[in-house]
Amino acid sequence: MSERSNLLYKKQTVYEKAGKEIVEKAYEYAKGYVAYLDASKTEREAVQVSQRMAEAAGYRPYHFGDPMKAGDKFYYNNRSKNIFLFRVGSEDINNGIRITAAHIDSPRLDLKQVPLYEDNGMCYLKTHYYGGIRKYQWLALPLSLHGVVVKQDGEVVDVVIGENESDPVLYITDLLPHLAAAENQKTVGTAFVGEKLNILVGSRPLEGEEKDAIKLGVLQYLNDTYGLIEEDFLSAELCLVPAARARDVGFDRSMICGYGHDDRVCAYPSLTAIIDADESVHTTMCLLVDKEETGSDGVTGMQSSLITDIITEIAKAMGGNEALVRANSKCLSSDVAAVYDPNFADVYEHRNSALISCGVGMCKFTGSRGKGGTSDANAELVAWVRRCLNEAGVVWQTCELGKVDAGGGGTIAKYMANHNIDTVDLGVGVLSMHAPYEVVSKVDLYEAYRAFVAFYHF
Repeated sequence: MSERSNLLYKKQTVYEKAGKEIVEKAYEYAKGYVAYLDASKTEREAVQVSQRMAEAAGYRPYHFGDPMKAGDKFYYNNRSKNIFLFRVGSEDINNGIRITAAHIDSPRLDLKQVPLYEDNGMCYLKTHYYGGIRKYQWLALPLSLHGVVVKQDGEVVDVVIGENESDPVLYITDLLPHLAAAENQKTVGTAFVGEKLNILVGSRPLEGEEKDAIKLGVLQYLNDTYGLIEEDFLSAELCLVPAARARDVGFDRSMICGYGHDDRVCAYPSLTAIIDADESVHTTMCLLVDKEETGSDGVTGMQSSLITDIITEIAKAMGGNEALVRANSKCLSSDVAAVYDPNFADVYEHRNSALISCGVGMCKFTGSRGKGGTSDANAELVAWVRRCLNEAGVVWQTCELGKVDAGGGGTIAKYMANHNIDTVDLGVGVLSMHAPYEVVSKVDLYEAYRAFVAFYHF
């Protein structure tokens, strides 16, 4: 019979359970993550940084139809907006593939196609918010402009304004409290509307011009700096993100505050784990995908057929059966969890919430209310992952998004599961999720890395 203490399940922090050596490694590991986070404020930038890391680790570009053998390491860059890494293992490919799948897009403000206008001595850019945001959080905040402009002749121009200390930043104005009496009576949802998220970009008229002189001044700057004209906005992907860099949080430096933790805090450990799992006998794969925040549609989203196309190619090249490969594969949908916040305790169910510093969080199901829109991983898979993590000494916990009727959300897990691939969510807990600046624990980040390494080997 088990000792009575073993009968109980109790969450413990990494500090309690893993010891000082793991904590010190977590703090060191976080330095690389912070650099990755600051360099990857858009999905395109994340792909560029991830590709450089993959190439440094010996991965090479994959082209459909390329031959492959055990030990080969490839990456597939899909339209510069998502990237798949895979390494061919020594075991029979029909045993399946170990897959981690994270997304590298984050909530932000996209520019509209005809964004530039002048109004009462000021020049603005119109935006269309991307993903789920609380609009008021983006007001009165220094913002930077990132993205690409593709000119009519096909030339691609990279744009980054606001990241260097010498750069100007951009800004959305807010109403002064002295005149906000009527606005204060409105709900958050009605007081802040998307069409008012207009970016202040200039107020100085171009000398010698009378009509649209300030707008022309802005266009002159863009033309001098990037060679752009106003029509080039029609074929641009430009967005506004917070201008500040990631920083340590707390006197003990135990947490990280930054833009885009959701979901780069899972993308980075997924990426570094596959790079560090070279000796695995399994075929391993890391997916860093786009468009999760808007439903995973499109050619760079998880609902694209690209994942099945690549699995088909691997199965064919290695003499396997595609259907059998997918049926025997396992996927960790490495997406973030919501950390229990005592300041907003009424929307969380404490027993089943992720607690900060208690390790990586496994979420068996997502969706909303009656589990709408979830794949709900089967118990056999959860037990398999449970055994994998426990045998590796990973500190982990189970979690769900919040109280049953408080709201809901989803990940890419269901899209992987729809391909007959056993999938469960495993990721890092986040405070202030979808805010311009989110907070994570360094030890939770490192346990995610340790979990993905263990998964690739188990």
